[in-house]
Amino acid sequence: MRTDRVMRKPVPVPWISPPKHGKEFRFAKPDTWGEPDAETVQVTDRYGTARVMAWDRIHPRLTTRSAWIDHTGELPVIEGTLIRLEVDRLPGGHDPLPVWLWSSATGLADEAVDLRWQAFLRRFDLEHTFRMIKQTLGWTRPKLRTPEAADRWTWLVIAAHTQLRLARPLAADLRRPWEKPAEPGRLTTARVRRGFRNLRPTLHCPARAPGTIAARPRSPARLEEQAARRPLRRGQDRQTPGHPDRT
Repeated sequence: MRTDRVMRKPVPVPWISPPKHGKEFRFAKPDTWGEPDAETVQVTDRYGTARVMAWDRIHPRLTTRSAWIDHTGELPVIEGTLIRLEVDRLPGGHDPLPVWLWSSATGLADEAVDLRWQAFLRRFDLEHTFRMIKQTLGWTRPKLRTPEAADRWTWLVIAAHTQLRLARPLAADLRRPWEKPAEPGRLTTARVRRGFRNLRPTLHCPARAPGTIAARPRSPARLEEQAARRPLRRGQDRQTPGHPDRT
């Protein structure tokens, strides 16, 4: 979420005539936050120490615009958990700024709060995985007519993706001219797929590659057709279709 957002706290109880929204929660003003309902600290290899604070039942004040422009009646109150994530460093060397996240679940324990910000940090890998199975493995390519067929095809794509992941240490890096070399054992799934066909001796697969088709004798009609397409040399005629080079 943006760092200049303003959300609302829950209405305290008891209240004689409770209002619809509580006090303001301004992201840019720490004096409006109050005590967090959950607070955790974890040490990570990539980001250093990750400090997390979470507030329960924080909700936005909805208005009749954007996604709610066609809503009729009273606007609802959608409560959730607001999470503030702060780390020591970033992999690129930039200054780490606090990250604000919001989950529609309420009453989260410390483990559930950590699960949500960890899933957010893995969003890049998840998005690229979906893109790869669509473009490389053809997840959305077939025109399936039933949900059962779609489920079976999805499981086949998952099995193929798992097979490519397991074959990562065995595949050679058949990279494009514009691609950077990858470290051994760190190939992407798309690169593993390029060299997967060459892994048969390594995997000891019982299936054999199809052999070459034996040359079959050509029929006179076929020889005559080929001779008719060839340009005539000096002193050559087409009276002997079986031997087009004989004069």
